[in-house]
Amino acid sequence: MSTSRSERAGRGPGGQRGGGHRIPRARIGEPAVRHRLLLCMIMVAVLALSGRLVWVQGLDASARAQEAIEQRTVTRSIPALRGDIVDRHGTTLASSVQRYDLWVNQMQVDQYLQNSRSAEETGVPAAAAELAPVLGWSVSDTEEALTGDRGFVYLLKNVEPAVRDAALALEIPGIGADPVADRIYPAGSVGGNILGFVGDDGAALAGTELSFDDTLRGTDGKTQYERGAGGQIIPTGKRETTDAVDGSDLVLTIDRDLQWKAQQIVAGAVEDVGGSGGSAVALNARTGEVLALADYPSYDPNDFGAVDDEDRGNRSISKVFEPGSTGKLFTIAAALEEGTAQVDSQYEIPYETSFDGHRIKDARYHEDQRLTLAGVLSNSSNVGTVQISEEMEPQIRHDYLTAFGLGQPTGVGLPGESAGIVHPAEDWTGRTRYTTAFGQGYSVNALQMTSAVGTFANQGVRVDPRVVAGTREDDGSVRPLGEPASTRVVSAETAETVAELMDNNIDEEESGAAVTGYATAGKSGTAQVPGGTYTASFIGFAPADDPEIVVGVFVFGLNSFISGSRAAGPAFSELMAFTLQNQGIAPTGTPGRELENEW
Repeated sequence: MSTSRSERAGRGPGGQRGGGHRIPRARIGEPAVRHRLLLCMIMVAVLALSGRLVWVQGLDASARAQEAIEQRTVTRSIPALRGDIVDRHGTTLASSVQRYDLWVNQMQVDQYLQNSRSAEETGVPAAAAELAPVLGWSVSDTEEALTGDRGFVYLLKNVEPAVRDAALALEIPGIGADPVADRIYPAGSVGGNILGFVGDDGAALAGTELSFDDTLRGTDGKTQYERGAGGQIIPTGKRETTDAVDGSDLVLTIDRDLQWKAQQIVAGAVEDVGGSGGSAVALNARTGEVLALADYPSYDPNDFGAVDDEDRGNRSISKVFEPGSTGKLFTIAAALEEGTAQVDSQYEIPYETSFDGHRIKDARYHEDQRLTLAGVLSNSSNVGTVQISEEMEPQIRHDYLTAFGLGQPTGVGLPGESAGIVHPAEDWTGRTRYTTAFGQGYSVNALQMTSAVGTFANQGVRVDPRVVAGTREDDGSVRPLGEPASTRVVSAETAETVAELMDNNIDEEESGAAVTGYATAGKSGTAQVPGGTYTASFIGFAPADDPEIVVGVFVFGLNSFISGSRAAGPAFSELMAFTLQNQGIAPTGTPGRELENEW
């Protein structure tokens, strides 16, 4: 049998060697292959999606659910009300009242009255017509505010509860309100320089509002709720509220009526002599309680933006000046305490003399005088005071000045205080060595100086002044914020002697500082300010034989020399008389003292 050529070549029927069947080669482009590949890809995708679904719905379900809740949860703050600030008798000087910020979700307003069969108008136009009278707006302005696609827009801020209630009573979808607080000052400008003020955002910016902010501001609360895509609250969603904790009430040592009177008096004193400003201080020397701390010009905390920045502070503690002749009290007290002088010590006083080449003269020309220590103070002699001071080392006099609280903060707890300057004794070179004896060459503030003089009214013990008595408890009692520090500066005997000298300094008939019916101790002062103006003052206490109340009146920016007795003495007399009556302190019946001024 003959064979084919392929068989002879050892190829099988399929053309392959070895004689087996020939297998056709698969091609990707063939329909069957593509179908199988597509099925494989679908199976892989299904498995991946199934795995993810198992992960999301099973293993990771709680985490995903929580994430969704967080995305639709809204948190709003509930502001705490600031505590009230009241005077020593509980009269409100600063208070927070509940107010509301109205807002709208514009995407929901279209739903207004949509289900009503009788409404002639629905949606935004109908809502605007109802809401406009409540807001006090025109219908067109209200419609413009309600139209849009924003989920949150403020309509009107700081509205009274009645306005909020009226707006919400309309039941317009998307209209809501957040509680806020508005700070008001019922007494207006009375005590404005003490109280300070808060900004539109509720932040404390000045006065006791600022320095006692931690006590007053409280702790804000919050409310959380879930809302849908359109901004509506989900009724069945998570809802939590943490109530706000209101701040504590602050009780001042200030008497509102006395503060008002002090502000009126110091304003009149400044205007009478043409000054640029002034301060008046009334305090209890025994307790350190400040009864009045008045400034002129002052301001109304309800409208603090209406005045310049310089008038929003507290001049009584921020403005520093040389005390002038009132500083002679500290030199004489030091001499008495150190035993280098007595009340009847004798001095020959020319109008002008030289100390180590530095010319010192008295304020007014006079013939040579023969004065006792009492006469030196009564005549307010610069020359005589320097003679007294030269019996002590400068360091001793310096230490007494600082012991009286000069050159350091009073501790009153109000912002913006300037401590003044008392230079180290080693820097008292040249003329300063002598001028520091009569109140020049160092600086003080009004409260500081009044407190220092009050040392003589409290048996030689200086008590740090304070304007805050404490916080008011729920039962109306006052919880003190600590006790004021006290420092013995001179002995009770020295303090009593200085009080006698200050009593002798006031001429009951001629001095405008005398107080009818009361023995009064006091001292005037006038000092020149760099730039050419003058500061005049009068500080004293009463009753002189049983002292309790200390008053200081200060007039700044005088264009010419005017004695403290003339510029501030009458205001001192008026304020002291009012304070004594206000505090219920009766005259002791003891007449003023008269000492031997000459020898």
